[in-house]
Amino acid sequence: MAFTLEQLDAFLAERAKASPDQSYTAKLIAGGPAYAGKKLGEEAVEAVIATVEGDLKGLKMEAADVLYHLLVVLRLRGVPLQDVLAELERRTAQSGLAEKAARPQG
Repeated sequence: MAFTLEQLDAFLAERAKASPDQSYTAKLIAGGPAYAGKKLGEEAVEAVIATVEGDLKGLKMEAADVLYHLLVVLRLRGVPLQDVLAELERRTAQSGLAEKAARPQG
């Protein structure tokens, strides 16, 4: 069975309960949304760099970091992973171009 985002989210929920001295997840959460968001941004930039450079191993590693940090940020802001997955499911009901065109402008 493949490892899922739901399993990662459950793992993060457990690690969030630990001391920030013993858990990187707890440290991110203790730092607040701005700190965790900055880390997410750093990982996203590193993923872009790996993409541009054609570094497939680096891209795989940075993509994992992006997913991890994104789930931490979602947890900090009280956005359940299931809500994000439901939004993705909703979007797949139509073409990406049609979905983008239907978004409010602004």
